Amino acid sequence: MFLSLESVDVRYAGSRADHAAVQGVSLGLAAGQIGVLIGPSGCGKTTLLRAVAGLEALHGGRVRMDGHLLDDAESGLQMPAEARRIGMVFQDYALFPHLSVADNIAFGVQHLPRAERAVRVQQMLDLVGLGHAAKRAPHQLSGGQQQRIALARALAPSPRLLLLDEPFSNLDVDLRERLAHEVRNILKNTGTTALFVTHDQLEAFALGDVIGVMQRGHLEQWDDAYALYHRPATRFVARFIGHGVFTPAHIDRAAAADTGGCVQTVLGALEDLQECPLPEAYPGGNCDVLLRADDIVHDDASPVKARIERKAFRGSEFLYTLRLASGEAVLAHVPSHHDHQIGEWIGIRAEVDHVVTFAREDG
Repeated sequence: MFLSLESVDVRYAGSRADHAAVQGVSLGLAAGQIGVLIGPSGCGKTTLLRAVAGLEALHGGRVRMDGHLLDDAESGLQMPAEARRIGMVFQDYALFPHLSVADNIAFGVQHLPRAERAVRVQQMLDLVGLGHAAKRAPHQLSGGQQQRIALARALAPSPRLLLLDEPFSNLDVDLRERLAHEVRNILKNTGTTALFVTHDQLEAFALGDVIGVMQRGHLEQWDDAYALYHRPATRFVARFIGHGVFTPAHIDRAAAADTGGCVQTVLGALEDLQECPLPEAYPGGNCDVLLRADDIVHDDASPVKARIERKAFRGSEFLYTLRLASGEAVLAHVPSHHDHQIGEWIGIRAEVDHVVTFAREDG
């Protein structure tokens, strides 16, 4: 692995060990990969990023990059931040207002001869598609353009690793998603290894080769977007990623034996469990099954009916919150031309490709 974190702990002065900002985090990034850390506010993702940058001391574990040890809590080794050749991009861009766009980019390559520096600046301007803006001031550019200039300035010194802390949080939603794709293309074209922090799931999915979900200083899962959504490792990941609910279920291994058994739910039997193996330790086979909004299909012919309690318009679809006669709640994505009213009963059925279960959570 190009970047490797091994059992990293970070805590601030005066905090107790059980309230550490980061606890026992291990992850790896291959050269050229883009990693993303996502989680609720205060989960430790920015602290972890700062530790990799050398801006926070480790209280446990070690950080390696390109085979070299950067931090080792046991020996007290901490390579100075300025010696790590790590670039950083912040959410406030941190551009110098009194310098032109070109001079902002040139700031980190002052050690190069003038002619070489000019070539490097032009390369970076062309890379981010702003060659026409070299002599303009940062305030004359849009937010998205300023963020691309901040990226160009960070890439100009050819960092071994690029760290980005909520780089698009000040931009509107549509621009954020478009810029996320643009930045991913830029990083892939330059072969740059990068680690992002964001709170936006769509942004994380657009950017990351591998994504880490954090909660209370712990890394709950480090995986690709598909696995996070379809095979969440913990209940927290299942709740945090996408829209879904947990509903009581019962595993019946004897039924449908040719498909590996079935899970009996309020919406009927879910079969073909072989693709997503189920743990055997549930007492009496009782568990909770994850039903995502895209697992629930609106079907007027279905004998199972549910009452619409809430609806949220999403353009091409509605997100319905539904209540079954048994009292269980489920969510469903329904095409927006099926515009039913709150209080109306509609037919639904489960169409689940990935059966995900967890131990029963009382209450």
